[in-house]
Amino acid sequence: MPHVFVDDRRLFDGFVARDEGAIREIYRRYGGAVFGIAMKVLRDRGHAEEAAQQTFVKAWQAADRVDPNRDIGPWLYTIARRVSIDVYRRERRHATVELEDREIAVLPPSIEAAWEEWQVRLAIEGLPSDERDILKHMYFLGYTQEETAQRLDVPVGTVKSRSYRAHRRLAKSLEHLQEESA
Repeated sequence: MPHVFVDDRRLFDGFVARDEGAIREIYRRYGGAVFGIAMKVLRDRGHAEEAAQQTFVKAWQAADRVDPNRDIGPWLYTIARRVSIDVYRRERRHATVELEDREIAVLPPSIEAAWEEWQVRLAIEGLPSDERDILKHMYFLGYTQEETAQRLDVPVGTVKSRSYRAHRRLAKSLEHLQEESA
């Protein structure tokens, strides 16, 4: 019978004990955020996948040496950021094209910024599909309200009301980000 991990503490204990169920659950819970951090640093899907995989390997290798009172998420995110920076440096060294003098290096995001972005993504994914579709068309694809209405085959008024509801839901579900920054 598979183990049920209700809290991160028991989950982390299972991970340290090399319990396969705990390992799968940690990957299920934190894999997306780890990949998101890697993608933010590397901006390349293949390299981000590599960094995410290396993150979990390094976590596995270090699990018996980590402070048992440490939270899983921040620990994994720190590993992900470091691994991603290492992959970035390795790829930069192997690049055959010289950067132009006027190009500015982009610094990797902070763990906090990556976490906040992940929270926003989760909040958007948690919206009802009709509201999520409106936001994706308007913000991610860059369509106007009129263009969104046309593409989704709904009246402009429907786009406006769904957009309004979506924004209200997002504001409510992301209140914790505002409270943390205050």
